[in-house]
Amino acid sequence: MKDNSYARKKWVVPYKNIIAVCDGDGWVEIVEQSNCFGGACWSEYHYKRTSPLIVSTKIFSNSIRYMTRVGTSELDLVPSLAAAGIESVVVDDETVAITYAGLGGGGVGATMSRSLAEDVIDYDISEAGGSRKSRGTIIVPRRKRVLIGVDDTDTKEEGATWSLMHNIATDVDNKNARYISHSIVQLYPVPQKTQNCTSTVVEFACIDETKLVRDFGRLLAKHTLSEETGMVVLQNFDAEMLKDYGMLCKQKQVSRETTLRNARNAGADILMDGRGIIGAMASLPYFGNPSQSVIL
Repeated sequence: MKDNSYARKKWVVPYKNIIAVCDGDGWVEIVEQSNCFGGACWSEYHYKRTSPLIVSTKIFSNSIRYMTRVGTSELDLVPSLAAAGIESVVVDDETVAITYAGLGGGGVGATMSRSLAEDVIDYDISEAGGSRKSRGTIIVPRRKRVLIGVDDTDTKEEGATWSLMHNIATDVDNKNARYISHSIVQLYPVPQKTQNCTSTVVEFACIDETKLVRDFGRLLAKHTLSEETGMVVLQNFDAEMLKDYGMLCKQKQVSRETTLRNARNAGADILMDGRGIIGAMASLPYFGNPSQSVIL
């Protein structure tokens, strides 16, 4: 007798995680963290061709990020050309329901592979594989985006802000606050720099941001080597309002007064107010874009 459970283990590659970040105004960014990057790239190609709900996609490390509208759209699946996609994105007070559909291997990915992702709360899937059309809905926590920018944690003798930020972010990553990106931001080389004049922004997808901010701040205060450390926090779906300020800090030295004005306008919270707040603020608009943030 055929052991179907064993067979399924062999032809299902679970996703590491699937994260839904909401803005509360009809937009959801779905971050799919894959254990098989080749499979993720196949999905990205077909999904953006097939799904009217998808506005844009971005490949980021082992992840594919889908910017989507909330809603439902029937998919016209075509083998080889448009074989899988996202049918619906439904947002509730605490959860997001994402429905996928696909043909063949795309159907396996749409159902079992995604239902096994780490933070999936519940799922409803059809049979998958072969030539059939398959459909699956997963329920994941509704999350909000939290950006933490930091600068000036090192000295000329020791330390590196980018590595400290990554290690702290890794330490505080949990089901409540998922660490999803890290960008090193090259700034204008001011006289006060320690060496390369960079700041760092880390991005989290949070259910409750209070504990994240408290724990991150505590670890940063414990491990920073500088008395001029700046830490800023922005709880917002994007950081477009700081784009001009971030570019300005790549072009010339910027004053503390200009920084504080931009912080107020953006609604950013200053948690550590040393000289590093200038670079910390400048890092925020470069979240999730590390290949561009390193350019002066």
